[in-house]
Amino acid sequence: MKILWHSSGSLHPTTRGGQIRTLEMLRRLRTRHEIHYLALHDGSPEALARSSEYCFKAWPVPFVLAPRASARFWIQTAGALFSHLPVMVARKRSAAARQLIEQVLSVEHFDVVVCDFLTPVVNLPSTQPFVLFEHNVETVIWRRYAESASDPVRRAFFRSQAKRLLAFERAACRRATHVITVSEADAELLRELSGISHVSSIPTGVDVEYFSRSGPPVDSTSTKLVFAGSMDWMPNIDGMVWFVREVLPLIRRRFPQCTLTIAGRRPAAAIRALAAEPLVQVTGTVEDIRPYLWNADVSIVPLRIGSGTRLKVYESMAAEIAVVSTTIGAEGLAVTSLEDIRLADTPEAFAGACVELLAHPELRARQAEAGLRLVREKFSWEKVAACFEEILGGHVSVTGGSAPPRHRE
Repeated sequence: MKILWHSSGSLHPTTRGGQIRTLEMLRRLRTRHEIHYLALHDGSPEALARSSEYCFKAWPVPFVLAPRASARFWIQTAGALFSHLPVMVARKRSAAARQLIEQVLSVEHFDVVVCDFLTPVVNLPSTQPFVLFEHNVETVIWRRYAESASDPVRRAFFRSQAKRLLAFERAACRRATHVITVSEADAELLRELSGISHVSSIPTGVDVEYFSRSGPPVDSTSTKLVFAGSMDWMPNIDGMVWFVREVLPLIRRRFPQCTLTIAGRRPAAAIRALAAEPLVQVTGTVEDIRPYLWNADVSIVPLRIGSGTRLKVYESMAAEIAVVSTTIGAEGLAVTSLEDIRLADTPEAFAGACVELLAHPELRARQAEAGLRLVREKFSWEKVAACFEEILGGHVSVTGGSAPPRHRE
């Protein structure tokens, strides 16, 4: 197939879960199909230099997103309040992207157009058929923001945004020729929210060999916790602030020297402030997350907000680390509590699960082995890409210029 893949950002540097999922799938699809990657481009030289890893041709659209908390960000946010579009969509709207898409479609034939994530839909021509790849159900995330907000002003803002997102997400799903989600739970949510039946799901994958330990496990007497993730993403910020304030003190009643490493890009001010807590390290962006996983005893995923699936769970399992997560943190994943993961949603239960694993190295090792076995047997990226490919192949609708379509299969 010849595929036009439209996204809201570059795939390098690769620092977010959605980027990883798209990159790993496209690397495999690239060997069998002609991928054209058209995306907003922030000027990163690495993004263009490495585009041949996953696509036949890159179509960059110069676009610099206003940094959060900057004057331009607040101006954009204030302006979006008077728009029918949700803020997260309005910020990614680009006349240049729409113009380039129309130009490319006028001269190139494509078997299918894929819209990667929800926000890029705003830049597609209104009559263009496309397959929507939903990494999250955005409406659910913003509803959960509203539910967890203690400030009434923030709660009102999140509620209004959730309503706008529902309208936009519902319209996008109904307009798409097909919708692909990253879990059956998300697929069912979209069927309910959007009233559609043309939705399929794919599993989440992990590169098991990449995350395999390069040495022996850490000292069994240590008590080290790790969280790995983008620290500018609101669900991660909320989860880690909750964990440090509500859960970590309970763990330290049993293990006073328990350490916590928060490893991830662009830590927000609320996360940087956590470094003032005893035995808490905030790393910021790291070149390689694996040593931080390998050096830990337990990987925590204390998310209270979110949708989609968290790659960090499977990555920790591939690194042979025991995982403790909230139910939302493991939502949509094929895991079994008390076998390959511990699930807990209250501070007391989450702390208890961590303490149990820290206190019993043999139990910790048994759970880590079960997690590794699960991802090794079922969740390779090749299997995920093949599943996506099969779904995509059933929704080909040749579109574009007057030349006959070219296939690279």
